[in-house]
Amino acid sequence: MLFRRSAALTAALSLTLLAAACSSDEGTTTAGGVKLVKSGKLTTCTHLPYAPFQSEQGGKIVGFDVSMIDLVAEDLGVKQEIVDKSFETIKTGADLNAGTCDVAAAGMTITDERKKNLDFSVPYFDATQALLARKGVKASTVEDIVKQKLKFGSQSATTGEDFAREHGADPQSFESTDAELNGLRTGQVDVIVQDYPVVQNWLKDSANAAAFEVVGNLDTGEQYGFAVRKDGNPELLKLIDKAITDAKADGTYKKLYEQWIGPMPKGADGR
Repeated sequence: MLFRRSAALTAALSLTLLAAACSSDEGTTTAGGVKLVKSGKLTTCTHLPYAPFQSEQGGKIVGFDVSMIDLVAEDLGVKQEIVDKSFETIKTGADLNAGTCDVAAAGMTITDERKKNLDFSVPYFDATQALLARKGVKASTVEDIVKQKLKFGSQSATTGEDFAREHGADPQSFESTDAELNGLRTGQVDVIVQDYPVVQNWLKDSANAAAFEVVGNLDTGEQYGFAVRKDGNPELLKLIDKAITDAKADGTYKKLYEQWIGPMPKGADGR
């Protein structure tokens, strides 16, 4: 009898939750046709930390990506809410498909493989990779690292890791940027590969600058993009593209670039 009553209660609760979910879904499309997983909020999936693009400061998530998506939220008349997820589930589209978020903003390189699972915005950042090593290590290329049999590290599921493997290396894989940098600090690895702006941000810390140095720059021709669910939110994608284009045209992009990253190279805004 108790089992029957529990089953009945569970079924009733499931129906209630399903009805609430359907009701919520019906109320999350804006007048402009943009679908939002939460009414009144633009929900962003990211992977923390990844300064200067996104990191926690004083209990708040801030950074270049955060500020750029804030522009989209402002255009929608809503607030941005950020969800910390693994980079693997972001790049495969799993989080967007599950309705965890509306947009992925995680310093993510646009690749043909990722385009199979995600709809990308126009590029918003030109990226290069850097090799960061303990001072005294002489290795300016991945091939140098392999030849010298140096201990090599990378962040898992990233294009930097892919690049290293394509050039004959088998780097130790770290889950996050923090773990990767800690691997270098503790001697687990001699050299790591990471996006140059992230490395620049690390070297602002005097302790890091005293112990490590950039030994190589890898121009991989990468560009970052924001992403939405594949074939699932074209109106939001249009709005993101417009926010990027407008920001580059009116000087907002340059202001945010210099606030979070540093001096903006000529032509970085497409001019």
